[in-house]
Amino acid sequence: MYPDLSYFFHDVFNTPYDNAASIFKTYGLFLALAFLTAALVVYLELKRKEQEGVIKPMIVTKKNSNGVSYSSIVINTLIGFVLGFKLFYILSHFDAFKADGAGVVFSGDGNWPGGLITGLLYGGYTYWNWKRNKKDTEKETTITIHPYEKTGDITIIAAISGIVGARLFSILENLDLFFQDPMGQIFSGSGLTVYGGLILAFIVVYFYIKKLGIPVLHMMDIAGLAIILGYGIGRMGCHFSGDGDWGIVNEMAKPSWFIFPDWMWSYDYPHNVINEGVPIEGCTAKYCHRLSPGVFPTSVYETIVSTLIFIFLWLVRKRIKIAGFLFFMYLVFNGVERFWIETIRVNDKYNYFGFEWSQAQYISVGLVIIGIAGMFILLRKNKYSLKGG
Repeated sequence: MYPDLSYFFHDVFNTPYDNAASIFKTYGLFLALAFLTAALVVYLELKRKEQEGVIKPMIVTKKNSNGVSYSSIVINTLIGFVLGFKLFYILSHFDAFKADGAGVVFSGDGNWPGGLITGLLYGGYTYWNWKRNKKDTEKETTITIHPYEKTGDITIIAAISGIVGARLFSILENLDLFFQDPMGQIFSGSGLTVYGGLILAFIVVYFYIKKLGIPVLHMMDIAGLAIILGYGIGRMGCHFSGDGDWGIVNEMAKPSWFIFPDWMWSYDYPHNVINEGVPIEGCTAKYCHRLSPGVFPTSVYETIVSTLIFIFLWLVRKRIKIAGFLFFMYLVFNGVERFWIETIRVNDKYNYFGFEWSQAQYISVGLVIIGIAGMFILLRKNKYSLKGG
């Protein structure tokens, strides 16, 4: 496993563990890749739907000014201060940053002289640029904004709200840990609850695309494709970092029908990022534990299934003419997949209505019900419209 890039480089180039490359965390890199890949899907589909005429570009009148306000100067000065305050501190305390990047970034520690100098330089540059262009007059221009040009904004909004939602749901699942260490739990990069992220991101992005005038049902179809592909890539990050998102202990003999390698049946996650299990003999690095016995590598299974779901939805997306139908199909597939994987995954169980399920399983059942109901309503509505009713 590769908790960070230093472990990957050790295997490939035999460089030391826990060197400067350790600031690049494996899970974070895969998370970034997941968002970038999802953004590409959104971009391509928005462009395709505009070419097909189902999504229209926006015509807006914009008032441009080459200058900036005094408030912008103050804000840029503060931004410069924060950047210098933290950056110079990180450079002088690099070992602490390698060990706990989030803890250092969100702590109150910093370099005051570095912050003041950087803030004054950035604020001064903003003021100088303002004075140079102050005499330019304001102009009004009419511009055409294509929905696919907003892909970056949509992705950033989804990423931020998704991470916040995932963090909030994780805190709700682990309130005892939150009360023991509130700040540590809030800014922790581990233990993110995927469904929490999806729910909050859906709500926030919904209001944003409504403001842009993008048809919601068409955007939902695009989102289903992007989410399931990004989800699969994110699960690769879970596996390669060994973040604890694995299955229950599996000491059963590999059955004859299982044609995949042994490690896909039961895996011990050496050098896992949460240091769980037994010590690895002779290892002196920061992450020196492996699981014993091995477990089901459920994150690998989810990556495979999610990829297959994406391929299927991608192949049928042009054949489905009812807006929103593809999204509800995605909900059904995702719900079934997650409910199944939870049966062999390490999780907490909750007893509601006589069922002993995990939080994700209850949500999965809800997604399947919503998906089936949504497809039924859209089919009925479309049939009704065709009849001219």
